[in-house]
Amino acid sequence: MRTLSDILQIAKKDLLEFTRDRLRLITFVIMPIFMMVLVGFIFPSQNTLKNISIGLNNNDNSEASKQLVNVVENLEVTQSNKAFKVTEYKSVNDIKAAIKKQEVSGGFAISADFSENIKNNQQANVVIVEDQSNPQISAITSQTLSKVVEGFGQQLGIQKVNKILVTKLPISSDKGKNPGLAFVSPIKTQLEGIIPGEPNYFEFVAPGIMAMVVMTAVLTGLAASVSREKEQGTLDGILISPISRLSIILGKTLSQSIRGLVQGMIVLLLAIFLFGVTIHGSILLVALLLLLGIFSFVGLGILVSASAAEQETATQMLFMFQFPMLFLSGAFFPLQQMPVIMQRIAHILPLTYAIEALRKVVILGAGIADVQKEILILSGIGIVTLFFAVPIFKKLITR
Repeated sequence: MRTLSDILQIAKKDLLEFTRDRLRLITFVIMPIFMMVLVGFIFPSQNTLKNISIGLNNNDNSEASKQLVNVVENLEVTQSNKAFKVTEYKSVNDIKAAIKKQEVSGGFAISADFSENIKNNQQANVVIVEDQSNPQISAITSQTLSKVVEGFGQQLGIQKVNKILVTKLPISSDKGKNPGLAFVSPIKTQLEGIIPGEPNYFEFVAPGIMAMVVMTAVLTGLAASVSREKEQGTLDGILISPISRLSIILGKTLSQSIRGLVQGMIVLLLAIFLFGVTIHGSILLVALLLLLGIFSFVGLGILVSASAAEQETATQMLFMFQFPMLFLSGAFFPLQQMPVIMQRIAHILPLTYAIEALRKVVILGAGIADVQKEILILSGIGIVTLFFAVPIFKKLITR
């Protein structure tokens, strides 16, 4: 009985200490709510092919090609939702450039001799351009476009056969050419990627893992470093030394940034040598994006480290921030598969832009011009958060 009483007293003591820290108590309650609500809304419950942006290059502009474009534009997955949002481009290369910038998630090009080939009982050609940085959405988009084009071609074939049966006209064709295939399948599709080969799912995930490792290293390391020194009492010694508060912040930030960058590069090397991931872009640009990713998270890490009284509280607060970001950032599955409200929340998070930029460079070979939007956003987030975080840190750390 004495042992049981001691156990209960120890448990009571720990629970009372836990409830005294209001910040830790709040995060303790909010965390399971975040987990259930966010995960419940993140995973799609309907058709994921909805308003996917694709590019169009119509070199023919005949009635037949316009009808095909009209079919693609008006394809509906539900009564009120269209499958595609089509944007016109001047060439296939322009579509590929738009894919590198993630303006579109694929595209299709109609050849200049499209209507002429159909008229002469020859197979017309439609090129489907794939977004290889996003294999799940690319597969759905390419398969759907192929089926739409094939279905449209079959309808043209039926119309031709009916016309021949009604008018009893002979099938005309060039000498030595077999028109049978053109009647059965008047239009053929050809898949074309930006880079050679077919990227696998791991290549899609690898940039996300790199960004997540860097984020976790910076946030966890920075907050744990400050809160641990608070608990041990060594922070007081640093504060009374002839060192400015800004130097303390920047010194700890530099330490955690170096650690995060090293871990990110380890992940990159493992992806290359162990899993065969090919880096199609610049390694230096990858390193720059990892540094910018670190910079965008430093402000949040400083705020958490200053506000948390204990290391356990800091860890719990960080987990509350990190968990939603891991799912909402598109690290493991495409943002397009999420509901619209979740996509909007995702585009508030710096991790989303870090992953998108890394994915463009690693998989599509994008250059600095193709990721300038992400560079500006990550830099802006870092500057704004630091602007608020540094004075708040100075104030909280001397309470």
